[in-house]
Amino acid sequence: MKIFYGWKMVGAAFGLQFLQASLLNQAFGAYVAVLTGEMGWSKTALSGGAAMQSVEAAVLGPLLGWTVDRFGAQGMIRAGIFVFGIGFVTLSQIDTLTGFYVAIFTIAIGSSLCGYFPLTVAVVQWFEKKRARALSTVSLGMALGGMFVPAVAWSMQTWGWRATAFGSGVAIVLLGWPLARMFRRRHEEMGETVDGEPPQLVPYAGSAADADRAQAGARVAAAPAAATPASPAPAMAIAMAAADSVAPLTPVPAPVSAGDSGSAQQYVSPLPAAGAPLAFTAREAMRTSAFWLLSIGHAFAMLVVSAVNVHAITHMSSGLGYSIAQASLVITLMTFGLTGGVILGWTIGDRVEKRRVAAACMLMHATGLLLLTFAFDTMMLVAFALIHGVAWGLRGPFMQAIRADYFGTRSIGMILGVSAALTAVGQVLGPLVAGVLADLTGDYRVGFTLLAVVAAAGSVAFLKAKRPV
Repeated sequence: MKIFYGWKMVGAAFGLQFLQASLLNQAFGAYVAVLTGEMGWSKTALSGGAAMQSVEAAVLGPLLGWTVDRFGAQGMIRAGIFVFGIGFVTLSQIDTLTGFYVAIFTIAIGSSLCGYFPLTVAVVQWFEKKRARALSTVSLGMALGGMFVPAVAWSMQTWGWRATAFGSGVAIVLLGWPLARMFRRRHEEMGETVDGEPPQLVPYAGSAADADRAQAGARVAAAPAAATPASPAPAMAIAMAAADSVAPLTPVPAPVSAGDSGSAQQYVSPLPAAGAPLAFTAREAMRTSAFWLLSIGHAFAMLVVSAVNVHAITHMSSGLGYSIAQASLVITLMTFGLTGGVILGWTIGDRVEKRRVAAACMLMHATGLLLLTFAFDTMMLVAFALIHGVAWGLRGPFMQAIRADYFGTRSIGMILGVSAALTAVGQVLGPLVAGVLADLTGDYRVGFTLLAVVAAAGSVAFLKAKRPV
C-alpha cells in the first residue's frame, strides 16, 4: 500500500525533533549545571545563553517566515543541520564565557533553521483534516528525545562535557542530513493531495462550453500557486492547491471532451465547507484579537517551559540536594508525561476546541512548577514531572495547529514567524527572571513562584482567543 508522502515528512520531522530535544532543548540544563561548577560562571550568565537562543528566534522569526513562504522550508532545514552540528563542535572547544556565547549563538541559528518552526510550516502544508495529529506526531519526537537526557548526563560524567558536545555535533550531521533531505515544499510536487485523500468531486450542472471556459480560467488562476511552471501534478491537484492558498470564488470543473453534449453531467471539486478557515495574510491576521491573545498565551507558557529546561536540574541539585544524575531521571519522567500528552493530543486534537484545552494546560503548567518549587519529597517531584510534562505535550502541537485552523496556510510561514518573535519574549524572560532572582535570593523559590502565577494568568488569554469571523 502506498504511504502518503506527507507522513514520510512527519517521520523525518519526528527524527529531527528527537535529535534537537535529546541533545539541546532538554539537555541544556545539564550543561548549565556542569559549567556552573567547573567554570564558576553564575546562573545569570549561563541563562544568557538560553536567552540568546530566544532573542535570535525573535529577530529571525519574521525573516524565516517570509523565506519559507516564498522558497519553502526544505533548503533551510538542510542548511540548519550543518550549522547546528558545527555549533556543538564549537561548544566542545570553549574556555571563556565569550566563547560559550559564540557557540550558543551558532547552535541557536542552526536549531532555528532546522527546528520546530520550519518543520511545522513544512508539515501543515500537507495536512488539513489530520493537521493536529500530524503535528502531535512531530512533537512526539521532542517528547521521546527527552528520555535520552540521562544518557547525555552519563556521557558528561563518564567522558566529560567536551567529548559529549563534540559527539553531539557529529551525530547531528550524520543522522540529521538524510532526514533533512526528505522534505518537499508542497504536495503537488509529489502528485499528492492534502491529507493524501482522493479529490472529492460533485456534479456540475453547466454546459460543456461553460465547463471548458471555467476549466481554462481555473488553470490561469491556479498557475501562481503551483510549485513550478512545470509541476508534474495533474490540473485538479493544482486547482485544489490554489484553493488551499487563496479562498476560491468559483468551482473548478473537470476536463470535458469535445464530444460531450451540453446536457452531459460534468464534475467539479467542491467549495470549502461552511466554517472552513479563511486564507489570511500575515497583516490581516495581525489585525485580529485572536492573533495577539494566542501570542500572549503562548509566550506565558514559554516562560515556564524555558525556565524549567534551563534551571530545573540546577534547582534539584543545588536547592533540593539531588545529584545531577537523579535530577536527570526526573526530567526523563517528565518526558514520559510529555509523551503521554502528545499521544492524548494525537487522539483528540482534531475533535476538540483547542483553545479550551490550551487554557487547562496553562493551569497544569502553573501547578507543576509550584510542586517543583516547594518539593519536600520525591513524590512531589514525580507529580511535577507528570503534570508539567502532560501539559507541555498536549498544548505544544496545538499552538501551531490552532493558528493554521484560524488563519489558513496561505501565509502560515510569516504568521508563525511573527508569532515566534512575540512568544520568544517568554523564552527570554523565563530563564533570566528565574536566574537573576536565584542569584539575588539564593534559591529559585521566588522566581519560580512568580512564573507560575503568570502562567496561570495565561489561561485567560487562550479562553478569549476565539476564531476570527
